[in-house]
Amino acid sequence: MQHRKDREARIRKQLRKVELPPSPYDTAWVAMVPLRGSPHTPCFPQCVEWILQNQHENGSWDINDFGSSANKNVLLSTLACVLALEKWNLGQEHIRKGLHFIGRHFSLVMDEEIAAPTGFNMIFPGMLSLAIGAGLQFPVRQTDIDGILHQWEMELKRQAGQKSYGREAYMAYVSEGLGNLLDWNEVMKFQRKNGSLFNSPSTTAAALVHNYDDKALDYLNMIVSKFGGAVPTVYPLNMHCKLSMVDSLEKIGISRHFSSEIEGILDMAYSFWLQRDEEIMMDVATCAMAFRLLRMNGYDVSSDELSHLAEASNFHNSLQGYLSDTKSVLELYKASKVCVSEHELILDNIGNWSGSLLSEKLCSEGVQGLPILEVEYALKFPFYTTLERLDHKRNIEHFDARGSHILKTECLPYGINQELLALAVEDFTFSQSIYQDELLHLDRWVKENRLDQLQFARQKLTYCYLSAAATIFPPELSDARISWAKNGVLTTVVDDFFDVGGSKEELENLIALVEKWDEHHKDDFCSEQVRIVFCALYTTVNQLGSIASAVQNRDVKNHLIEIWLHLLRSMMTEAEWQRSQYVPTMEEYMTNGVVSFALGPIVLPALYCVGEKLLGSAVKNQEYSELFRLMSTCGRLLNDSQGFEREGSEGKLNSVSLLVLHSGGSMSVEAAKNAIQKSIVASRRDLLRLVLKEGTVVPRACKELFWKMCKILHLFYFRTDGFSSPKEMASAVNAVINEPLKLPS
Repeated sequence: MQHRKDREARIRKQLRKVELPPSPYDTAWVAMVPLRGSPHTPCFPQCVEWILQNQHENGSWDINDFGSSANKNVLLSTLACVLALEKWNLGQEHIRKGLHFIGRHFSLVMDEEIAAPTGFNMIFPGMLSLAIGAGLQFPVRQTDIDGILHQWEMELKRQAGQKSYGREAYMAYVSEGLGNLLDWNEVMKFQRKNGSLFNSPSTTAAALVHNYDDKALDYLNMIVSKFGGAVPTVYPLNMHCKLSMVDSLEKIGISRHFSSEIEGILDMAYSFWLQRDEEIMMDVATCAMAFRLLRMNGYDVSSDELSHLAEASNFHNSLQGYLSDTKSVLELYKASKVCVSEHELILDNIGNWSGSLLSEKLCSEGVQGLPILEVEYALKFPFYTTLERLDHKRNIEHFDARGSHILKTECLPYGINQELLALAVEDFTFSQSIYQDELLHLDRWVKENRLDQLQFARQKLTYCYLSAAATIFPPELSDARISWAKNGVLTTVVDDFFDVGGSKEELENLIALVEKWDEHHKDDFCSEQVRIVFCALYTTVNQLGSIASAVQNRDVKNHLIEIWLHLLRSMMTEAEWQRSQYVPTMEEYMTNGVVSFALGPIVLPALYCVGEKLLGSAVKNQEYSELFRLMSTCGRLLNDSQGFEREGSEGKLNSVSLLVLHSGGSMSVEAAKNAIQKSIVASRRDLLRLVLKEGTVVPRACKELFWKMCKILHLFYFRTDGFSSPKEMASAVNAVINEPLKLPS
């Protein structure tokens, strides 16, 4: 237990204050800046001293703790440090060892298979040329050096032929490799309010070497005084790192342990957002991530702030677009899905072009710098079709414990990632043991109540429990999960009883018994089937009512009985329509259908068990009714859309067939399905808006259960009728409840 507390404390510390590691590459460039008016004296001697003190035995400069062998990132850093020492005529032995390290691994430079930092093909040859011009000699064949310089010249010619803002930004970003080939006044157009170029110490330092600027010098003074002799590769990167950590915590299912720290980060991000601060707005990925995380956590953020990315051409014209940065495109795609109004055309546009671009990338060149799986998964499963615990498991199993961020040089701001992974594994494994115990309890409950003896009833216990465990996942919410699963089983039994199992007399008998409730007598049952169904309902609702009443500190049992009565009467209405072959209007069908779809007894009692006080006035409020209506509308229409053929063959009407019937032949089945699809999208969007809205009568934790059920419905009915299918969801059940995590060795 202490071990876990220590781990959580280390994560908390990182959430409060991001620690950026030193970048030898950027430190070397800052070390090259001369003192104003004294070209032979370094402006930042502490950076020169750091270089002298931090060379590795093998001759390289590298901050990697993972013991990896040489790579392009290390070669770049080593060459920059050698150049800095040569400039001030210091550390001849350091220079010799550095040159030998580069010589030994020079073949890596030309190897296209090895991942390279951003702009490597421009910066490394440019610095190589600079080093040769300074008289440095590399223990490398001249033909190899000539080959690299020739390729560089070809790349420069290719770049010169392209005219776009994105290309200009890119050339400025990699300017330390271009020296006198650039117009440095043009480069300074990209200077930010803080004096930097792209928040990059190396680019800012290179500009200062060629072109004195007070604001640029102030920026470097500020970061050197903040970090000492070694500077990071990007500063500020605070917001990006913190939002990435919040995103990671949510993705692997442990964010609830750090709610106050996360709230602090999101409050800060929101204030940056309102001020349109460069730290968020100037980086596409950070801006998109901030929008998604803020909106999904209840902050009022407008998609208008993403209007500059509504068209693909605008993105392609940016630095990230020019670099074909898949991470930025993926973040934009994910942000586009968090739509809460039909008027958010900006999000629609972003979703269209970013989705197409990601699909193209997958088909053509593959995806650079991001796991292909992440892109494939985002395209295949929109966030409203995913179950949290399934997602958590997948994300834990594919978690990048290194968490590096490749820019011009590798940045490892998330040194805490190992801790995150360890805590997530512990949390998930502990949860699974609880889920397994709960499922055994539920299995006994089914047998004790003889529900397994009802021949007409589908046995869907594992599916009902999956929908609870995969969404109401924190171990401490056992009461909510048990309530959700038991009522899920009971609604399935009752649905099948009304559909196929019960006669008219039996159905009327069941409703009469529920109306009497405590007043019923043991000889009131017209059949053994009715006895089993009612007794299961009676004992279970009473038990759950006692638990919910204790949590709420008031008696809520009568409300649970009311919810069931409402459902049974709506099912009876449907049974009578079918018997008399009555064709309802679409409005009649939907008014009754949102109740008969049977989500009331599953979701509404569980609201009482998630730890929030749900007042009697809230339950009678319009907002509560609207949350229920929108969730049930999604479910009813998704089910109708997938079950249209099956229900048609059974002689049942649903929303698809009613639209066709009432159109007088003017609407095809395909057109009806499209109309239903539009209604699903609108209901889902309206539900999300209501769930995310702050300061409402129904507490947020309760509102989220409506959204969780909406996601379950989308997953179950996404491509098929997963609930009625015997195998469709079996793998999901096993993944969440039974199968242990599979971590890379």
